[in-house]
Amino acid sequence: MGIITDSAIIDKIEEALAQVRPFLESDGGDIRLIEVTDDYVVKVKLLGACSDCHVSMMTLKAGVEQTIKKVLPEVKEVVDIDKIDN
Repeated sequence: MGIITDSAIIDKIEEALAQVRPFLESDGGDIRLIEVTDDYVVKVKLLGACSDCHVSMMTLKAGVEQTIKKVLPEVKEVVDIDKIDN
């Protein structure tokens, strides 16, 4: 599995994250883009209060994932690297 490095795709995802970041920051959290796989799985890391919040997965799916899919419909899913089963 490869990693997408196309700056246009990365920029679209970063723009989407910028849209949700103020909401995360207002609760003491943040989010960082880690990578985008070649099958369009966006890997992020939740930071601060978001890293151990009990509703973080709902925020990730309902907030972050939907916002990213609006700007880049090819995205299959958004996952938190700290919650991936290896």
